[in-house]
Amino acid sequence: MSKLDAYERKVLAAYESGKLKSVATKSELQNLKAAARATAIKDRRVNIRLSSIDLGDIQAKALEEGVPYQTLIASVLHKYVTGRLSDKSQRITSRLSRTTRKRAAG
Repeated sequence: MSKLDAYERKVLAAYESGKLKSVATKSELQNLKAAARATAIKDRRVNIRLSSIDLGDIQAKALEEGVPYQTLIASVLHKYVTGRLSDKSQRITSRLSRTTRKRAAG
């Protein structure tokens, strides 16, 4: 194990003694587990081109979710191909409108 400072040793001791409890909700844990499953097997590399606006939006959403943006992309694609991605037309319409406005302003 690497060298731990005093604070890290204190946290480790609290964890090992069972004093630390998870604050994640069940849905947060499910999202994290799904992201881990979706990205666990990485046996192929894919290169794609995205608009700067879309990539920025993806990176912002990934930051909100607390996952790397590439993991988020892989998770969304996995959900789509397995039929678990729900289509929310109103969200899509609003997203398209926002993107159109950004592109027009840019």
